[in-house]
Amino acid sequence: MDKKTVLITGSSMGLGSAIAEKFASNNYNVIINYLTHEKEALKLQKYLEEKYNIHCLCIEADISSEEDIRYMAKKAITQFGHIDVLVNNAGIAHDCELNMKNKDLFMRILEVNTFGTFNVSNTIGEEMKKNGNGTIINIASTNGIDTYYEYSIDYDASKAAVINMTHNLANHFAPMVRVNCVCPGWINTPMNKNMDEEFRKKEEDKILLNRFAEVDEIADLVYFLSTEEASYINDSIIRIDGGKKC
Repeated sequence: MDKKTVLITGSSMGLGSAIAEKFASNNYNVIINYLTHEKEALKLQKYLEEKYNIHCLCIEADISSEEDIRYMAKKAITQFGHIDVLVNNAGIAHDCELNMKNKDLFMRILEVNTFGTFNVSNTIGEEMKKNGNGTIINIASTNGIDTYYEYSIDYDASKAAVINMTHNLANHFAPMVRVNCVCPGWINTPMNKNMDEEFRKKEEDKILLNRFAEVDEIADLVYFLSTEEASYINDSIIRIDGGKKC
């Protein structure tokens, strides 16, 4: 039987690479999407192929570009014949003082995080629908639910939109394609490695488990949502944040 195939946007490093490894360890062929981190993407490809004996395909594509995504879909399907799971992980943030935000910056965050998620889901989801099955998992954030930071007002808005979009996508692609959304809180990623210690401690104190998540803990949930054990989970928004103190 052919291996299943997963496409993970923004998967050259951080959470995306952990998700890629989780699927590879479960015998999936993996499509690694990147835009700027080619070196990291190729290194991950080599690592996954050698360790797990699966096939990896690296594709450079800007998820906010309709042309790029049509190209990525065509290349992926030519290589593997089908895409069984799509993980919309790619996203950007630019935290700064509220009065430093401007239209161009705000719109770029929305263009990537919100339109990008729609763009990939629309293209890949239609291919899944043709095949009669598939799973789409959107990565949003608790920032889109109730964890607000004025420094990331544009990011928070973009993730709230992804959460809302999940419901519409689930309705559109039902019953062949399941669509769910994972909303992590703080995660130990390279991006947070040099976080101010005082700020980090304040944030950890807001979490019932008193720590940030590890990337593998998020990846485990994402993979679970793609399995038969989760076959009746659809149109769900799942937060994974260690518990928020009241």
